[in-house]
Amino acid sequence: MHRILFLCTGNACRSQMAEGWARHLKGDRIEAHSAGIEPAGLDPLAVRAMAEAGVDISGHRSKHVDQLRGVRFDYVVTVCGNAHERCPVFAGGASVVHVGFDDPPRLAAGAKTDQERLIPYRRVRDQVRAFVQTLPESLEKPAP
Repeated sequence: MHRILFLCTGNACRSQMAEGWARHLKGDRIEAHSAGIEPAGLDPLAVRAMAEAGVDISGHRSKHVDQLRGVRFDYVVTVCGNAHERCPVFAGGASVVHVGFDDPPRLAAGAKTDQERLIPYRRVRDQVRAFVQTLPESLEKPAP
């Protein structure tokens, strides 16, 4: 069982989606967690987009990475550039891998309706799913 932390700035959207997909698709192989550098609360549109795909993350909560200090991770996957630049050092030698995804709230900022706002959430949701489907094998490959 691989223990993976998905780390983002706010732990509101992308890292929550990754945790949700990992639990849903790879729960037998991955113990998934998510956290943020500056937790901002769970994004309701992320919850909605994931629910449309059959994954319930409504019970997740946004948490600070320090709340997971005692957990030994095999991998820390940063899903945004800010989190990657500010990623703390983890005890136990967790490998840090950066896999950046666009920020749905930023992309949806100019949208006039919820349906328009959901478009980038759905796109990123599907991109995150595609990435999670490659786990854990894609993390175990040595860098070229």
